[in-house]
Amino acid sequence: MARYSRRSKKGNGHNQQDRWLITYADLITLLLIFFVVMYSVSHVDTAKYQVLTDSLQLTFQSDNSILDGGKGITGTAGKNTSNGGSTSTSNQAGNEGGKDTQSGATTLTNREEAFRKQESELANLMSVIEKYVKTNNLGNQVVVADKPQGISITLSDQFLFDEGQANLKSRSLATLAQLSSLFQSIDTTVSIEGHTDNLPIVNASRYQDNWELSGARALSVLRYFIDTKGLDKSKFQYAGYGDTRPSADNSTATGRQKNRRVEIIVLRQLQE
Repeated sequence: MARYSRRSKKGNGHNQQDRWLITYADLITLLLIFFVVMYSVSHVDTAKYQVLTDSLQLTFQSDNSILDGGKGITGTAGKNTSNGGSTSTSNQAGNEGGKDTQSGATTLTNREEAFRKQESELANLMSVIEKYVKTNNLGNQVVVADKPQGISITLSDQFLFDEGQANLKSRSLATLAQLSSLFQSIDTTVSIEGHTDNLPIVNASRYQDNWELSGARALSVLRYFIDTKGLDKSKFQYAGYGDTRPSADNSTATGRQKNRRVEIIVLRQLQE
């Protein structure tokens, strides 16, 4: 019995020493599984990856971005299903702009094209008028400026009218004729606005106050374009503002002279 007991104890000790093999085998198995998974992940379906990439680019670069208040990535923009089973945002047809996934070229919407065309026309108009003013030494009588509302052409009242009157002077007709020829090719609205200083009318005038005088002067310029030059009346508007919109200080003679003016504004009708 004693001999049997000693053999049994020795065998149990040998088994305890070999238990590290079980742990080693488990570690090798886990490493094998890990490398199999890494190998499978490393092989990406190139076609499906390209579809996903194009979809994300269209979503974030299109005009329908959620940052601009559009549908964006909410999924309500147009979709189609590719051959690989993935979904991608489709290019907008017709008027809609986007990115052509085949050529990579960026297309413009009709509104963007119209805006660029308008800005080109206004820039060309301003350049031609500035050249005309410089060539004819009219810098003290005609001022051209690019304002947020459009191209402003400011004409001094001394250049256009006699004091307290609204009949056009003959010397101003050549300049107005030049402007009328330019307005024929502009597809936008032209606003004619009359302004005065803050001094009341005291001479024998047919106009009771500055409101009437400023309106009559703007109307005289409008009539020249429509009646004399035959321009489309639907492209014009006019207003008289009296002394309510001064461009200079009415407390000085120089400032009052600047305030007595007619502004012809070729309006921007498309905003970016």
